Amino acid sequence: MNEVANKLAGIIDNVRELKGHDIDWAYKASPAKWSKKEVIGHLIDSAQVNLQRFVRCTYEENFRLTYEQVEWVAAAHYQDADVNELIELWALLNLQIVRVLTNYPPNRLGTRCDNSKQEPNLQTVEWLAADYVDHMLHHLKGIL
Repeated sequence: MNEVANKLAGIIDNVRELKGHDIDWAYKASPAKWSKKEVIGHLIDSAQVNLQRFVRCTYEENFRLTYEQVEWVAAAHYQDADVNELIELWALLNLQIVRVLTNYPPNRLGTRCDNSKQEPNLQTVEWLAADYVDHMLHHLKGIL
């Protein structure tokens, strides 16, 4: 788990360095596509949900926690937000995730929760943590 936490800490540093760079954060290739600001917003939503999963798995098992990503991005109005504030919020949420994962109880790493919207799909904390970082890197490719 420390490996995932260390990887995440490095990603946080890289993304924080983007503040102040000349990037068109608000550009949308089409109305159906997210801007880079909205991608950061989506990653904020993902961080919030996954932080809850990681914390709850320390004492609970087999619960279901999902979210509607398109609706959340629209409802949060990330397109209207200051990008530096979004980056900092994203960074702070992820620093908390690093703290939780670094201190994760070893006997709870195999704890499962359901992250699916349809059929039950129970995943371990270890799997969720690795998938969380992979998902993040997938979205950050277009920004970094």
